[in-house]
Amino acid sequence: MISIKYSAEEIASIVSPIKVVGATDCAISGIKSLPEALSSDLSFLGNRKYRGQLGTTKASIVLIGEDINLQPQENQVFMICKNPSLALGLLCGDIEQKYLPKKRAGVHASAVISSSARFGRNVYVGPHVVVENDVEIGDDVILDAGCYIGQGVTIGNNSKLHVGVKVMSFCIIGKNVILYSGVVIGSDGFGYETENGIHKKMPQIGNVILEDDVEVGANTTIDRARFSSTRIGTGTKIDNLVQIAHNVVIGEGCLIVSQVGISGSTTIGNYVIIGGQSGAAGHIHIGDGSMIAAQSGLVSSCKPGSFLRDSPAMPYSEANKFLACRKRLPKLLNRVRAIEDKLKM
Repeated sequence: MISIKYSAEEIASIVSPIKVVGATDCAISGIKSLPEALSSDLSFLGNRKYRGQLGTTKASIVLIGEDINLQPQENQVFMICKNPSLALGLLCGDIEQKYLPKKRAGVHASAVISSSARFGRNVYVGPHVVVENDVEIGDDVILDAGCYIGQGVTIGNNSKLHVGVKVMSFCIIGKNVILYSGVVIGSDGFGYETENGIHKKMPQIGNVILEDDVEVGANTTIDRARFSSTRIGTGTKIDNLVQIAHNVVIGEGCLIVSQVGISGSTTIGNYVIIGGQSGAAGHIHIGDGSMIAAQSGLVSSCKPGSFLRDSPAMPYSEANKFLACRKRLPKLLNRVRAIEDKLKM
């Protein structure tokens, strides 16, 4: 665990609470959940269903929302925040800056760097990194241990590639992009034509473009296009274990949750949310601002602002009616059997 030390006053200056109630002279050296916290810890209430834990938590400092009308215990302080989870995020960001070790610019002796690669200022290149020909890397980029950067790749300023990331040839990574461990950008698209019972590989000669402020979670794969580009829009965040196929285009500000699979040539609008374990068939369009519930299967295009669930996906309210009917099927089946038995008599 990281060793930290913050006074209540220091925390208040970081999270900017609406109001502070209780013993403001306390300090913390850790962060824990409400039931686990000790008197040396800070905690927060981000979900109202845990409201009952406020009365028994030993945390000295608790971040809570405006809608919680409770008083702190003795030697405890409540910091009332508009968004307690976001406030905790601000504090964790400060901890990250102050206490976590920072990579110093430089190239590790075991790295293999092409003489034609071009580097900006303050770049860190870790152990066993490989950088191929004609790569262009911007300022303040971090290439952690074991990264592979293919021929002709461009990486924008202040991007961070965690351990073992692979970026294949001619892909473009924007500014402030974060790629977590095991990500593969630009692997070959899954393209075959079958002739005389033989699956013939179709060359994939496009690339992948990640625009600025994109984040891609661990072990996610984004395939290069068969031609042109697979593109991920500015500010989109992609979770772990997601598969995005060739020639997919995803808009700005989307959230793609774990274990989603998106088939080739699908286009997704801006600010779309796709829940975990959902899948999208190829060559369809998902409209701006749509929300797709977890474990849904999209087989056709949907309009902007759609709210869908189930497989095949349907409007949320309609899917709820189907679910209610399915729950009644066993009783209905028993009634039908009883009627059949009576009719046989």
